[in-house]
Amino acid sequence: MVNEITVKTILNKSKTRDDWFLGKYTLNPYAGCSMACIYCYTRGSKYGGDYGVEVSPKSNAVLVLKNQLRNSIRRNERGIIILGSAADPYPAVEKDLNLTREILGIIKRFKFPIHILTKSELILRDMDILNGIKEVSILPDELSDKLDNGIIISFSFSTLDKKLAKIIEPGAPSPMARLETMKKFNDAGFKTGIINMPALPFLSDSEEEIEVMIKSAKRYGADYILYGGLTLYGNAPEDCRTVYFNFLKEHRPDLVEGYVNLFKGSTSLSKRYQKDVAIRFSELSDRYDIKNSLI
Repeated sequence: MVNEITVKTILNKSKTRDDWFLGKYTLNPYAGCSMACIYCYTRGSKYGGDYGVEVSPKSNAVLVLKNQLRNSIRRNERGIIILGSAADPYPAVEKDLNLTREILGIIKRFKFPIHILTKSELILRDMDILNGIKEVSILPDELSDKLDNGIIISFSFSTLDKKLAKIIEPGAPSPMARLETMKKFNDAGFKTGIINMPALPFLSDSEEEIEVMIKSAKRYGADYILYGGLTLYGNAPEDCRTVYFNFLKEHRPDLVEGYVNLFKGSTSLSKRYQKDVAIRFSELSDRYDIKNSLI
């Protein structure tokens, strides 16, 4: 049985446009995420709530969204909607519920631009509506000369290693399935790219592994690749810090001490580490002529 919830708002407005993802709004049709990624920042942070991997559709999302979009247009506050900022908009139950598909239809009707973040192949089902959004969406003035149209589709990766991905992203399609899905959208004329967030210390952050990720991005049609470091929150049993360290203790105990030294009790990696990896990403991206930004 699906545990539906009701919400007062579905469209969350940011004070300023997000520099990374270009969004003015965020929208999550579901609470909780069936991808079950052990590193997910929503586990134990202020962003995730208490849903975890239990997926709950927001049953009144369509009605609430209609009202909020009308108000946004009335206030002349058109901007890019980030779909899937806290939970993948294509969990397993979406195949039957079609909630995200309904929401995309409303976004198309009101001609808002959108940036979708996902790991799912199910997004292919909605290519017809997404083509419609591409044709009719109205970009905000400050982006009208920087983007060809109002739809961006980003696919999330932490590794291209199939065996590792199965452990740390147990509910997600394989990395290869994601690459192939991205290629289909790129071939259909969509702006697509890879969100390599997070690159995992000692697991997917070496120069060789970053180079493979960037080469794969280029081969499968990505227009950009964005990098981000791992963050680990909380100490409760289901929080990502606890879950991630349990994974290390079981599968890679040799790395535990290295992680302790990198985090030093913080939720974020050391600044020196982040700078070093960012430099590797930048240099390799330049070598393969792929952007590290959306615009």
